[in-house]
Amino acid sequence: MNRRQFLISAATGIVATPALFRGAGAQESPFRVKYFPVDAGIGLHDVTPARDGTIWFTGQGNGTLGRLDPRDGSFKLVGLGKGAAPHGVTIGPDGAPWITEGGQNAIARVDPADHRVTLFRLPEKVAYANLNTGVFDRGGIYWFTGQSGYYGRLDPKSGAMNVFDAPRGVGPYGITVTPKGEVWYASLAGNHIAKLDPTTGQATVVEPPTPKQGARRIWSDSRSRLWVSEWNSGNVSMHDPAEGSWKAWKLPGAAPHAYAVYVDDRDKIWLTDFSANAIVRFDPVSEEFNVFASDRAGANVRQLDGRAGEVWGAESGNARLVVIRTVAPT
Repeated sequence: MNRRQFLISAATGIVATPALFRGAGAQESPFRVKYFPVDAGIGLHDVTPARDGTIWFTGQGNGTLGRLDPRDGSFKLVGLGKGAAPHGVTIGPDGAPWITEGGQNAIARVDPADHRVTLFRLPEKVAYANLNTGVFDRGGIYWFTGQSGYYGRLDPKSGAMNVFDAPRGVGPYGITVTPKGEVWYASLAGNHIAKLDPTTGQATVVEPPTPKQGARRIWSDSRSRLWVSEWNSGNVSMHDPAEGSWKAWKLPGAAPHAYAVYVDDRDKIWLTDFSANAIVRFDPVSEEFNVFASDRAGANVRQLDGRAGEVWGAESGNARLVVIRTVAPT
């Protein structure tokens, strides 16, 4: 395997080329990496871009939702309530951030204008779901996961909520919706992915070919193929529901641990690797990996999201957000 290593001067925003694995083919246009520090103790977890160019992020450590302005690096925090410990955040059809608020066992909505917090609490029978991640389907229904062995749906208009027992108990983690409108989640402890029926809510388990792989997060590409980050195996895998097929690729380096996965607007796959202390880009066409190592130890980027030309993450171990800006090839 050929390997080329280049220095990344990310903190200064200088254009840099990442390490390239699996072949010495022509490199795509340069990538630019930039960091945005926040206050220590926030406990960064997940991020999502807003329509106005700002970035929302969850503060699991201090029970807040933050809003970063990348133009000047300034940020504001919104308290989510007593005992709050938010995990995931996504933008709803209404333009507001919606949060899986594990500390209060509720789904939270924050008004982007006045920052008013509205809580949709889970049923009393679900004492602690350990809420993880949420996504909106094409009908505007919010679907969410809970690692304690649950998944559920919320109708934002009526406030009606249904919570279901996961078919194999503990483990539901990442969740995604495909362009075809299908909703799928990944089960970390359950070592599988599952498709949700939008009418009944029933989950149908699909087994990845790698046993005990630790499917952690899941994201759809433009063809409704599902990309899965496998924490235990260190693989990124792809499932095509239309064909029933699977493919898997091992991340480069020693003993990788793939945490997050995100598919960008060009169907390139982005992951985070705790072992490499890096964000990793995978090109399914060339099967090449680009590795963007953090300039600080213990970055622990737990989730990725983005918009055209930008991939965002939160370095939970370093109290800062990171963006990788790409220039589309000509």
